[in-house]
Amino acid sequence: MKHLFIINPAAGSRDRTLECSREIMQLCRDLDYRVEISKGPGDCRRLANAAARSGEEYRIYACGGDGTLNEVAAGAAGYGNAAVTVWAGGSGNDFVRLFSEPRAFCHLARLLDAEETAFDMIRCNDSLALNICSVGLDARIGTDVANYKRLPLLQGFWAYAASAVVNVVRGVSQPLRVTLCGQTRDEEMTMVCVCNGRYYGGGFYAVPEADPRDGLLDVLLVKKITRAQVPGLIGKYKAGRYKELPEYITHYRTDSLEIHSPTSTAVNLDGELKMETDISMSIAKEKVRFFYPKGLTW
Repeated sequence: MKHLFIINPAAGSRDRTLECSREIMQLCRDLDYRVEISKGPGDCRRLANAAARSGEEYRIYACGGDGTLNEVAAGAAGYGNAAVTVWAGGSGNDFVRLFSEPRAFCHLARLLDAEETAFDMIRCNDSLALNICSVGLDARIGTDVANYKRLPLLQGFWAYAASAVVNVVRGVSQPLRVTLCGQTRDEEMTMVCVCNGRYYGGGFYAVPEADPRDGLLDVLLVKKITRAQVPGLIGKYKAGRYKELPEYITHYRTDSLEIHSPTSTAVNLDGELKMETDISMSIAKEKVRFFYPKGLTW
């Protein structure tokens, strides 16, 4: 088996390339491994895909945060010879919060002694995402978070909070037409959140019951709300208590949905921004092999 470490120097608040490389050299001296450094957006996906297409058995380590993991997972999805994981070191590692011990993903020694499962992926038009996709206010907030994470003292939840304040001021709702579960809703909405995983945005616990192996997407439709209502709702939403807000949030479980916006709108795919008017989301036919430290549950 070969081991490929893809390091994203832009992940997190500082470049960890040197310290990662030293630890890899120390712990992997008896393994067949190589290290690649991402040079920009899309490079992690390209490197993972090249390894997967080789046909050789690979374990691929996304050395960074959720954005790095999403690129690596998208590159390896659908290939039975390649498994992926995240060696957590970015400013956000929300996907692995679904595991019983998320901090285990910070320790390379634990990842070298791993077990494996297969996770679903979200197909969004021509792209793949592992964790969560969103449209509306949430997408605008999510895609701006990276800008705030680069500022001192603004990591995790606080970066999300800063982005939320700015985007709420700009405007909360927008017209959307959403078709799912045999019905169509055509109205002003605050956001649509489509979940394969459970956490995003620096610890927001969107849908506690979401399971990335069940072949279904957990979708939250949030109706039009005012700026004044946002502070009172966001705490419950962050804590995964959407069921306490039935007058504002409707939960659906489906394998596909369609979203139409009359104007080009932001779509957030695990932190990657797309601008679209017609959006088709579904459980992808491609699954991704995912390995994780032994003994963890979710």
